[in-house]
Amino acid sequence: MFFRRGKGGEADSAPWLVAGLGNPGDKYAHTRHNVGQDVVTDWAKDQGLGLKRLKSFGDVVKVPGRPLVLAVPAGYMNTSGAPVSALVRYFSTTPERVIVIHDDLDLPVGTLRLKRGGGHGGHNGLRDISKALGTPDFLRVRVGVGRPPGRMDPADYVLRRFATAEAADVDRVRVAAIDAAELVIAEGLEAAQQRFHQSG
Repeated sequence: MFFRRGKGGEADSAPWLVAGLGNPGDKYAHTRHNVGQDVVTDWAKDQGLGLKRLKSFGDVVKVPGRPLVLAVPAGYMNTSGAPVSALVRYFSTTPERVIVIHDDLDLPVGTLRLKRGGGHGGHNGLRDISKALGTPDFLRVRVGVGRPPGRMDPADYVLRRFATAEAADVDRVRVAAIDAAELVIAEGLEAAQQRFHQSG
């Protein structure tokens, strides 16, 4: 079988689970809200891997030779908690080794920030994951999508695609998000923050 359950044991042997948030279907493809999903899809492609459906949990691939699982949780953004927590159990890992990549309205397009824990800032995906895991203390890679113009409803804004003028910044930050998560895994959160927070 392609997927294997982890054997548990020592915490440092548990795999990392990187979950990219988004909504399913062509209607939502490449919208601001789906930038986390796009990052994980890019990451799998860069590794020459394809995401495959695992039960009802989502589209998943375990990176060969590494304690690393890439995942796009099943269902809609606002119900990300159940599939993420199911994947944590399936791969015998812990919330401390979960990295969630998601859109962030409070950051300009092209900006990246990393943190562990904290509130959800109105992001329903993060809210649901915190509830399902029983803790907010997972890692987050926050990808800036900017604030809505004028009086536009943020809920409508995040379901829009990026403007053509933003394309270069979006491409750059999607690559940076992969690099940032890789550095968190390799050297820890503080090292990744020092590098990527200084770079804008």
